[in-house]
Amino acid sequence: MAVFTPLTDPQVAEFLSRFDAGSLVSVEGVPAGTENSTFFVTTDRRELVLTLFEQGEHEELPFFVDLLDYLDEHRLPVPGPLHDRDGVALHTLADKPALLFPRLPGKHPKAPNLAQCRELGDALGRMHAVSRHFPGHRPNPRDLHWLLPMHHKVLVYLSPEDQALMKDEVETYQGFFGDSPDLPQGALHGDLFRDNTLFDGDRLGGLIDFYNGCTGDLLFDLAIVINDWATEPDGRLDPARHDALLKAYQTRRPLTAAEREAWPMMLRLTALRYWLSRLLVVYVDPPAHDLTPHDPDQFRTVLKARLEHGALPLPEGDA
Repeated sequence: MAVFTPLTDPQVAEFLSRFDAGSLVSVEGVPAGTENSTFFVTTDRRELVLTLFEQGEHEELPFFVDLLDYLDEHRLPVPGPLHDRDGVALHTLADKPALLFPRLPGKHPKAPNLAQCRELGDALGRMHAVSRHFPGHRPNPRDLHWLLPMHHKVLVYLSPEDQALMKDEVETYQGFFGDSPDLPQGALHGDLFRDNTLFDGDRLGGLIDFYNGCTGDLLFDLAIVINDWATEPDGRLDPARHDALLKAYQTRRPLTAAEREAWPMMLRLTALRYWLSRLLVVYVDPPAHDLTPHDPDQFRTVLKARLEHGALPLPEGDA
């Protein structure tokens, strides 16, 4: 979230008039973020979030609207977009695609505790259980099919050791996942880091920023979560947070035998996915705005820890 396109009060007031959401009281730009312009909007009836989409594939926005509508209808803690009086959610404001959302309670957990891990695991398990039936389709833009060509773009910037590490890993994934193991499919969040959740104390207020949402291996989504939520600064997994999250998840959606077999490899693949994507931002495709990119070495550390220490035993779900 950030502000790259400023808005005036009259612009926002006119935009709000299309919705049954009340009259504008105040609008405040949100400074943090990387891609889109975001504003907190207060009306005489409710608190809202207004997002202007600055970059990315705008033709894919209807997919995100449909996914959020679907998850909201199934009572998942997501910000279902507001629809205007004609039933339309996606509009244009300041020549940019725009969506209006309810403002969910809470803040990002910097150091999630066990109760928060259980809450997140439960919500993600519920989401994956219902998302298997989501009718929309958007191929995972950061899966093995992306890794194969994209990793060549950063090799020249790496040490010989890291070049060998990355090439060996991609070749290993190709051998393992190239056989197309039968992994359950569904709609994914695609980027469910701590800063894409909101907690009010130990209560989950919401899952936000679905703009990496796609359809694909549910296990891919779960591995991203574990590599962030249950990982120490040295890259090693924290057993307590790992087990709390995965037990709660499996209460809602038990992992299949194929998923359990693929789990250690998926943890490695998703670690390399973020190492690579962050390297691309630093060396190949810097952000359009003057923002500090994330440190690629964080996920190099995670990957090396997964290789050295392996995955922890997978717990069963709570009864």
